[in-house]
Amino acid sequence: MDQRNMVASDRPIAGGSVTVNAGNGCDQPLKKIFIPDLLARWPFPRRLNQHHSKVCAESFSWLASFKAFSPKAQQAFDRCNFSLLACLAYPIASEEHVRSSCDFMNLVFVIDEYSDVSKEDEVRQQKDVIMDALRHPYKPRPKGEWVGGEVARQFWGRTIRNASGQSQKRFIAVFDDYLEGVVQQAIDRSRHHIHDIDSYFDVRRRTIGARPAFALLELGFDIPDEVISHPAIENVVSASTDMLILANDIVSYNLEQARGDDSHNIVTIIMQLDTDVNGAMLWVADRHTKLEQEYFEAIAAIPKWGEPIDSQVKEYCNGLGNWVRANYDWNFESERYLGINGLEVQRKRWILPMPKDHLSGCEEIGPVLVGMTH
Repeated sequence: MDQRNMVASDRPIAGGSVTVNAGNGCDQPLKKIFIPDLLARWPFPRRLNQHHSKVCAESFSWLASFKAFSPKAQQAFDRCNFSLLACLAYPIASEEHVRSSCDFMNLVFVIDEYSDVSKEDEVRQQKDVIMDALRHPYKPRPKGEWVGGEVARQFWGRTIRNASGQSQKRFIAVFDDYLEGVVQQAIDRSRHHIHDIDSYFDVRRRTIGARPAFALLELGFDIPDEVISHPAIENVVSASTDMLILANDIVSYNLEQARGDDSHNIVTIIMQLDTDVNGAMLWVADRHTKLEQEYFEAIAAIPKWGEPIDSQVKEYCNGLGNWVRANYDWNFESERYLGINGLEVQRKRWILPMPKDHLSGCEEIGPVLVGMTH
């Protein structure tokens, strides 16, 4: 049986510990981290775009051509397989649209890698470069400029050749807001600030990059502003975004805490409420269940506008539901957070905590993967 389809039923007791073999013949108490099966009831199956082999290869080569990272860091970046996320997230997109989506994923994670190690003023400059490139995709970038500007320019220049006017307008607006969130994250990081739950979600809903990704679902649509901004559709978007946040945060937590960079993670936020890591994981699972209900209640409340809008709205909202599945599965299939052990973790639902600062101290810009020396 494909282990991606297996579901574990074990569930920890918050505050408890598990005895594991320490590797020296002795058993010692060591709390394993529980990874809840957030999508046990989610009806959207895993789907992969039929053009995935071709567009993934093209986008890999395209991104590597910029030499944004050292050869070693580029190898780690490639193993994250961000184009796979695009091909899972847009399973019915045309070849042109899914290629743009692959390039988008690579752009976003280039931004992520650089901004994570940059100060507030540097991240603000990165944002200004990218937005100028998106607003002027036919203007050559200045010599010596940060590489993200040219990556963004080429991505957007290719995308707008096959994108509706509405989708272009909305993408620019929400991408600007996403980058503002990245700037705020840099401010929080410099101040070692840990948010409460509500303020965390306010920032995380921007830094997760969901809204720009959702705008790519509209590349072939022409949905009016008054329709896309309807409260019911906004509620579908909000519930979907929060589910992406929860799934990403529970899988990335172990890596982030080992790097000493876990302050922007819901698990850390919940642990401030006098609970342990597995208590926080249980909180996430319960919150996710409520969000699933909110998603379907919002879907049921969407009105009718007539064709072709109704069909486009239905496909857009189904795309949001599929995004929840795509993000969740990619977290385990990629080497981004779990190294080569992702599918095993997905099956077993437990992971051993990595020592604090185990992966800190790497000077290179680029991903630090579990199991890679640095």
